[in-house]
Amino acid sequence: MKIRLIAIGGKMPRWVTEGYNEYAKRFPAEVSFELIELPLGHRGKGADLARAKKQEGDQMLAAIPKGDRVIALEVGGKSWSTEQLAEQLESWQMDGRNVSLLVGGPEGLDGRCVAMADQKWSLSALTLPHPLVRVLLVEQLYRACTILQGHPYHK
Repeated sequence: MKIRLIAIGGKMPRWVTEGYNEYAKRFPAEVSFELIELPLGHRGKGADLARAKKQEGDQMLAAIPKGDRVIALEVGGKSWSTEQLAEQLESWQMDGRNVSLLVGGPEGLDGRCVAMADQKWSLSALTLPHPLVRVLLVEQLYRACTILQGHPYHK
């Protein structure tokens, strides 16, 4: 199974890239992790934020491979414990489809992306910085893999 993290924004700090890469390389052969970074819509003085968000949505929708299970990262989504995430991961694997995880820009995901999602997942009720979300996501998914493999990393 391939898990794609489709995220708005690029040019992350070195610590984000290093943290992401460290966990992404740990996944077992049967689960690969890929990052797809999409450009942030125009922001700045007088910017049309609704237009920027729509542009980001257009890019994101085009980046989702046909047939993928789509998971929207949304503050109003379902919150899972790490053990529940492992159960979700196992369910996704049994489904036989690849997974696309969607992380929006500063104003969140375009409504069309949320509407087409198979599931909505909330990492926390806290507002998390988008760079940290990337590292947190890949680490928690790796941890879920270790649970499924009976590995002591989770302890």
